[in-house]
Amino acid sequence: MLSYGLKKFCSLIMMLLGLLYLCSTSVSYAAPGKVLVAYFSRADENYEVGYIQKGNTEIVAEIIAAKTHGDLFDIKKTEPYPAKYDDCTTVASREKAMNLRPALTATVPNMDAYDVIFLGYPIWYGDMPMPVYTFLDSYDFVGKTIIPFCTHGGSGLSGTEQRLMLACPQASLLKGLALRGSSVQENPQRTEQEVTTWLGRINMLD
Repeated sequence: MLSYGLKKFCSLIMMLLGLLYLCSTSVSYAAPGKVLVAYFSRADENYEVGYIQKGNTEIVAEIIAAKTHGDLFDIKKTEPYPAKYDDCTTVASREKAMNLRPALTATVPNMDAYDVIFLGYPIWYGDMPMPVYTFLDSYDFVGKTIIPFCTHGGSGLSGTEQRLMLACPQASLLKGLALRGSSVQENPQRTEQEVTTWLGRINMLD
């Protein structure tokens, strides 16, 4: 049997571990500063939804920008992806296999002015599209807060939060949002509600 003193010591250790757990899971975030909503999105023929006029991720990005008063930035390749889904996947899979950084059409001229960057993308082959990596390689994110959001066909965020931590180790990363692409297209009201709930949860509503 444990002595009385040893029992008290064990109880104290358990209390300290409990406090450490609470501190690590109950983080209080400061109110957002200047916000940029950067996103990669693709219209044309998409998985599950066919031909669309506006990309799934772009729809979500516009909702976020409206609710945070953020500035939108469209991450676009200089050479667009093919309109047909199968042709697009061929190009995208080759880019991923070769770890390419496709050239982009524009840059953010005043990135230093932004404190918070929402970063949106569809999940392609279990990862962010390679133009998003071009974007990440183009700027210094030290001291900034990055908040990922994605659209997907069933994979959720697919480990991209961890990849963002590796790509931007000196940035803070908040909990991301994953929405199914077909739901974004077919249920705009539900999509807006889910985005609003998430923004409130991470204390990013303006």
